[in-house]
Amino acid sequence: MAQIRLGIGTSHAPQLGTPPDQWGQRARADRANAALVFHGRDYPFEELRDLREGAFDAESGLALSRLRHAASRAAIDELGRIIRQADLDVLVIVSSDHKEIFRDELLPQFAVYWGDTVRHVPLTRQALDALPPGLAIAEVANYPLESTVRRCSSELAVHIIRETSRAGFDPAASRELPAGAYDDHGIPHGWGFVMQQVLGGGTDIPAILPVFVNTFYQPNPPSARRSYEFGLALGQAIGSFPGDVKVGVVASGGLSHFVIDEDLDRGFLRALETKDVGFIAGLADDVLRSGTSEYRNWIVVAGALARAPLSARVVDYQPCYRSEAGTGCGMAFVAWQESAVA
Repeated sequence: MAQIRLGIGTSHAPQLGTPPDQWGQRARADRANAALVFHGRDYPFEELRDLREGAFDAESGLALSRLRHAASRAAIDELGRIIRQADLDVLVIVSSDHKEIFRDELLPQFAVYWGDTVRHVPLTRQALDALPPGLAIAEVANYPLESTVRRCSSELAVHIIRETSRAGFDPAASRELPAGAYDDHGIPHGWGFVMQQVLGGGTDIPAILPVFVNTFYQPNPPSARRSYEFGLALGQAIGSFPGDVKVGVVASGGLSHFVIDEDLDRGFLRALETKDVGFIAGLADDVLRSGTSEYRNWIVVAGALARAPLSARVVDYQPCYRSEAGTGCGMAFVAWQESAVA
């Protein structure tokens, strides 16, 4: 039977692919944002800054930003080393589509891609120029220089679709990705980050199995509890797949952003280490909003690994602030491994 040999959690925020002296581009976007979400409420930048007493001015200084960026990049390299050392056959990558693929015509709560291959297509100059401030400089690193076809695991994907359906879920099944925002039918940045930045691109990447979670968009983002339960069904489906297949499960996205909440992030990371299901599955809907909604990807993966003989280890956590109001992203990097390895 298939075995889950490894779990990985990684942030994929643009600051990771942006030189720290350019983080101010995203801070300018923050200052224009009238709905920065913090503790379940929306704040204009100035009001959030006053609420938090401008306490993050020093935290967003260039010297500290450089240290945190370097530490984050080292953690990404470490995750890549761990994945390659595991010698996996398949990487199940759980991430959130930012309406790059699934749009208002049909927005599935959960979707599984079951094609034999998937396109991974570089963004055009026109697409890059249309991105909000500070994104283009980072997004290029999530895509190959030339159009590439990535191997997928269609048999395992079909098995997952069938078994999670039997478990009471109704995942959408996609054999060909929609044309999407870039009209290229290509896999988006949440999966591209893992392939390009964690694993370095190339042709020796394990077969991938993309799982989509609607973390961001109303009216149907799943609750934390529903995300965890889907993860349980996902893990059971993988474990019941016949054949000697070594599987890794990856969460891509998060943690707290566009407003950093270190208490929330550190509490969640402790819950992963201690397998505190009450905390993991109990996060409120009004907290899981804006970028922080990508916690749902991690919650799915925590559920998928619940019965695997693996323990979570925080490789690193870096609160990468970019403004005095505490905007930015909590960058987290976690590996679930067998205790002897961890």
